[in-house]
Amino acid sequence: MQKQPLHHVDTPYEKATFGMGCYWAPDSLFGATKGVLRTCVGYAGVTTETQSDIQERDLTEVIEIHYDPEKITYSDLLELFWNNSEYRVVAKLKREYMSVIMYHNEEQRQSAEISKAIRQAKDGDELIATEIVPASEFHPAQSHNQKYRLQGHVDITQGLGLTPDLLMTSHVAARLNGYLAGLGGLEQFEAEADYLGLTEAQIQYVKNYLS
Repeated sequence: MQKQPLHHVDTPYEKATFGMGCYWAPDSLFGATKGVLRTCVGYAGVTTETQSDIQERDLTEVIEIHYDPEKITYSDLLELFWNNSEYRVVAKLKREYMSVIMYHNEEQRQSAEISKAIRQAKDGDELIATEIVPASEFHPAQSHNQKYRLQGHVDITQGLGLTPDLLMTSHVAARLNGYLAGLGGLEQFEAEADYLGLTEAQIQYVKNYLS
C-alpha cells in the first residue's frame, strides 16, 4: 500500500506567534522542533491583506506556530525564541523585522514577561528591544514565502503534492522545511521518517542531505 504524506494531524493544539526578523529561518527552526504540528509565516499588525499594502504599512513579519502542549511547552518555545533571534536594542531593525512576542492568553503573557526579565538579567545593561503585545489578526504571506527552504527542493515538493494551502498547513512540510535546512538532525529524522508517510526515495533523499 502506497504511503500517504502526513499533511494533517488531528491533535489539540495551542498557538504561539513570534517576530524574529525575516521569517524564513524561524519557519525552519520551529518546523523541525518536536511537538510543533504546523507553521505558517505572515504578517501581523495590519488591516489589509495585500502584499503591496503590507510593505508600506506599520507591520511585522511573524511566524504562527501550532504546537501540542502535551509534547512541548510555551516556555520551551520562548527559549528557542530568545536563543535564535536578535532581540537587543542595538540591532535597530526596521519595524517589519522587529523582535516581538504576541501572546494569545494571559498565561502566555505572564510567561513571556518572566522570560524577558530573566533574559534581561543575563544580558545586564544592554536593553532588550523585544515587545510583548496581544496577538493581532494574522495575515498569511504569499505561497512562495511558505516553507521557503523546502520549496528549493522541487522534486520532493512536487512529490508531496504541496499546494499553496498545504504549504501553510501540512505537518510533513513543516518538518521537512526544517530538516532540509539542516535542523533537527539525522537521528530525529530517522526516528520519525516512517511516521511522516514518506516514500523510501524521499527518506533517502533527506538522509543524504542531512548527512
